[in-house]
Amino acid sequence: MVDVGKWPIFTLLSPQEIASIRKACVFGTSANEAIYITHNDEVFVFGLNCSNCLGTGDNQSTIVPKKLEPLCGKKISSLSYGSGPHVVLCTEDGEVYAWGHNGYSQLGNGTTNQGITPVQVCTNLLIKKVVEVACGSHHSMALSLDGDLYAWGYNNCGQVGSGSTANQPTPRRVSNCLQGKIVVGIACGQTSSMAVVNNGEVYGWGYNGNGQLGLGNNGNQLTPCRVAALHSVCVLQIACGYAHTLALTDEGLLYAWGANTYGQLGTGNKSNQLSPVQIMMEKERVVEIAACHSAHTSAAKTQSGQVFMWGQCRGQSVTFPHLTHFACTDDVFACFATPAVMWRLLSVEHEDFLTVAESLKKEFDSPETSDLKFRVDGKYIHVHKAVLKIRCEHFRTMFQSYWNEDMKEVIEIDQFSYPVYRAFLEYLYTDSVDLPPEDAIGLLDLATSYCENRLKKLCQHIIKRGITVENAFSLLSAAVRYDAEDLEEFCFKFCVNHLTEVTQTTAFWQMDGPLLKEFIAKASKCGAFKN
Repeated sequence: MVDVGKWPIFTLLSPQEIASIRKACVFGTSANEAIYITHNDEVFVFGLNCSNCLGTGDNQSTIVPKKLEPLCGKKISSLSYGSGPHVVLCTEDGEVYAWGHNGYSQLGNGTTNQGITPVQVCTNLLIKKVVEVACGSHHSMALSLDGDLYAWGYNNCGQVGSGSTANQPTPRRVSNCLQGKIVVGIACGQTSSMAVVNNGEVYGWGYNGNGQLGLGNNGNQLTPCRVAALHSVCVLQIACGYAHTLALTDEGLLYAWGANTYGQLGTGNKSNQLSPVQIMMEKERVVEIAACHSAHTSAAKTQSGQVFMWGQCRGQSVTFPHLTHFACTDDVFACFATPAVMWRLLSVEHEDFLTVAESLKKEFDSPETSDLKFRVDGKYIHVHKAVLKIRCEHFRTMFQSYWNEDMKEVIEIDQFSYPVYRAFLEYLYTDSVDLPPEDAIGLLDLATSYCENRLKKLCQHIIKRGITVENAFSLLSAAVRYDAEDLEEFCFKFCVNHLTEVTQTTAFWQMDGPLLKEFIAKASKCGAFKN
């Protein structure tokens, strides 16, 4: 499962808020803005709010998530963002919404007024069902279900594909070489655009100063041009970085071209490439590629689940694909991209997979899978013999010495209370203890009896943390009774430091005679009873 907590901005949220997230995206020039969709299909935003990119109707930043009411229940399916930033998204119904920076009409509403709340993009798109959106620095694109491509916004380098360099205030269909073609995938660099059609051909247009269009030259293109160097392969996926491009074929081959200042092409050097070059040739089949127009980082995932990264990685230039320990390409951008944005709208579906530790914790006191029961104070606790034998020498000895198949699979416990014994058994499954200090005394007794030294230390820690004037003498008595010298010294010092208060408690006068005398003598020796 992808952990959104790897993106620093999400550390602002509570565990409950994190658990509610179904989809999310981190964006902005410093990865300081985020949007997320909950399992209830509610939409929330938080962060710096540059250029009103949170869409909350004001220009105030917020570290507390705010609900974006106009989008709640809309079932967002694709989302992208620009450098202003501006945000464009589409829903499962095919509607397109946009807000944020609009200095170049990148919101597609025919104006250059800032978009302070999400507004539906209507021109030429109302009769279309949009299935994917993409944004460059200040231009936007939308792909319809029937394969038509629309673009609008900043067009200084021809990135809108209209044949001119005039800004495009509303969505305009990209045609020319794409006329009659069915587009199936789109991506944007900062000021360039790429498209894949259903027969595997790749087209590029816009800025080409670094060769990011893959045409063999560095001249800008005002209309789509086919990447002829890829004529012998069928491309399935395209991804654009700031000024470089990646392409993945149906045979799992990976090609790269464009800017290479940070090694983002993965060729082993920093030379720009004007035409596609194959990389990772010695690796297994690639199944996913990742890049983002706001970063110089590249990532890829292979068929066996290996994730590689290269390019600008936390300031370092990695010129050759480096094998990581990550499980998905998204983690590369969370941990190594600058800024730490997301390269796509991230799905955070909570998987059924559990780690060994999580599985053990889940199965504690489970009647369905247990093969042994303890009865304590008339209540049952369901456990597994194998776990107890592995985790505890006391049970290992008991089962090996006395267990036989005819024996009842219920063990009666009468020397410890139910809360204490349950806490002990749960500790064997989780390595943790959650008890009030008064009950921890009983668990300390058990830990001493069963020779569980680590548990003994945990109990002492709980007691130290929970000591009060009211329970100090009870805890001191327990420490003496269970030979916990460190705890005994801690409780004694606490009692001496709060002598006036603790001597007025019932527990003080109910202390065992010998222990009370010993305490008074020891305290007097320290000068505690001078007055």
